[in-house]
Amino acid sequence: MKESIPNIYPFKVKKINGEDQLLSAYRNKVLLIVNTASECGFTPQLKELQQLKDEINSPDFEILGFPTNDFGKQEPLNGEEISSFCEINHGVQFPVFDKIMIRGDHAHPLYQFLSDKKQNAKLSSKPRWNFHKFLINKNGEVEDYFLPFTKPLSSKIKKKVQRLLNEK
Repeated sequence: MKESIPNIYPFKVKKINGEDQLLSAYRNKVLLIVNTASECGFTPQLKELQQLKDEINSPDFEILGFPTNDFGKQEPLNGEEISSFCEINHGVQFPVFDKIMIRGDHAHPLYQFLSDKKQNAKLSSKPRWNFHKFLINKNGEVEDYFLPFTKPLSSKIKKKVQRLLNEK
């Protein structure tokens, strides 16, 4: 029997309205998981992330945004304020979840998993700033990561997303 590779599906996150969301709802989709902030120099990437989603235009691709105040206190907003900011200022239509901690002892279990090779069996990459991107394959496994200065519309990200979408 083949050993099971750890995936994101057991994790539960909170929607911006406070409702729980199991990540198993994204089964069989390629995901780009991004920690966001409304007052960061990289905040214009919100618009680029939406452009990437629109450009790829596949029901099997989703972007998940996780606001955090962990870096430079650049996310002062809460709840619906975050949602409104993302939608009104950057046209965001992809899911943006409730604000979480992504580093340190109180990091959300999802980010503990994404950042630690011992947990995800693929790579170690602790976000050092906002807009660190994790690429997840259709099996919910960590596939790759991109540093904040890698623009969402870069050929590097597009090619890897397309390759994962084309895998059976």
